[in-house]
Amino acid sequence: MALDERAFFTEKPEQRPGRFTCPRCRRTNDYQVRWVRRTKKASVPGGAGDADRARFAKLRDHLLRLDDEVVCKTCGKKFEIPSHHSLLFVDQLEGLPKDEELDAEIAAAESQPAQAPDRSKLPARFTRPSRGWKG
Repeated sequence: MALDERAFFTEKPEQRPGRFTCPRCRRTNDYQVRWVRRTKKASVPGGAGDADRARFAKLRDHLLRLDDEVVCKTCGKKFEIPSHHSLLFVDQLEGLPKDEELDAEIAAAESQPAQAPDRSKLPARFTRPSRGWKG
């Protein structure tokens, strides 16, 4: 008999922040979303057959979202989390940039003045003065 998928993982609940926009009042707020982190066990559980061992070799650590809806902090309406990602692999999650780092990078880019393009590098047809519509 095949083992249940939960026999291959240790489960740990956790909360992660998420920024969502309410479809009714159009306000963006930060919400705490419940997830379950499933970490692959170190070895195959006892009583596993050959098919279970092959399946265990392919498994990866992942996060499974428990909350499908959140309540808007402004208007109080319950709305669905607008994401198709109810399952995230941990190795993909580690490569994503952090929200704080992105905000700091955007702020730094906005504070720098826009530099005028160096006209010496442009071809002559772009640097010639215009002679008007006649010619």
